[in-house]
Amino acid sequence: MTATDPLAPRRNQIPRGIAYMVASTALFAAINAIVKWELATYPVGEVAFFRALFALATVAVVILPRTGIGVFRTRRYLGHLQRGVSQFGSMTCMFMAFSMMSLGSAVAISFAAPLFTTLLSIAILKENVGVHRWSALVVGFVGVIIVTEPGRGTFQLGALFALANAVLSSSVAIAIRRMSVTESTETLTVYQLIVITICTACLLPFGYKAPAWLDAGALAVAGIGNGIAQYWWTRSLTLAPPSAVVPFNYLSLVWASLLGFMVWGDVPTRHLVVGAVIVVASGLYILWRETVRHGAVRPLGLSAATSSSNLGRTSPAASDSARV
Repeated sequence: MTATDPLAPRRNQIPRGIAYMVASTALFAAINAIVKWELATYPVGEVAFFRALFALATVAVVILPRTGIGVFRTRRYLGHLQRGVSQFGSMTCMFMAFSMMSLGSAVAISFAAPLFTTLLSIAILKENVGVHRWSALVVGFVGVIIVTEPGRGTFQLGALFALANAVLSSSVAIAIRRMSVTESTETLTVYQLIVITICTACLLPFGYKAPAWLDAGALAVAGIGNGIAQYWWTRSLTLAPPSAVVPFNYLSLVWASLLGFMVWGDVPTRHLVVGAVIVVASGLYILWRETVRHGAVRPLGLSAATSSSNLGRTSPAASDSARV
């Protein structure tokens, strides 16, 4: 690793990137529970649109007063469009999976994303993923397999949608990492939500049902929460390599299990408990390894001043916590 690598200095922000990722998984889990509940009554396109619309409104209210119209300044319009369309496809596939199978199963299958992200990190970002991280990823995926208790009914249409979501989500993570060299977290988030809102609006003619006031409020909460979680998720990927922070998506399984128990009284099975422990342990191992690497790499020439200088290109307030 050398100081001329534009991505290298940001690897000193891995602990902060992981913190943002963990927070986003908890919020996304709550949002997914609301979404699944609403999908039992309303079309996929309608639920997706209202969630995206309220998310965009939330992000605009939070970001625009601080950045002004400068947040829209970019030379990478095509990149934002491609990334937004990929995220739209990922979200739609996940919603389809929610409507066809249990929340836990859909979330568990989507955890194949870190493996695809690691492969794409090697192929596109030319990252050097060592044996320790590979081992942790494989062990984590084994934990997911234990949780899902794969059998004859695993490979159904809903599972294929969940797997498609995993692939598309990985491509989005890689795109964010590449674009964050020149684009701020705020710009990445705003353009992504604009594209998703427009794309989901195009689905409304295929199915729409006027929501009841309670359901409209639930969709608004889901959208607002999604806006905040999306910002945190994007922020995480601008602070650290995808292959280091994306594995912490595994924690969504823990949050989903807790919600299932508290709201619906679903008692975790032995497979779920054992698999979740393995998944969390693999994520914590990655955190420990990256912390060790951070301590070993920084004295080789990545000074704090160098890191701050490079981070300034990523976000107007890269050295501060996101104020959301």
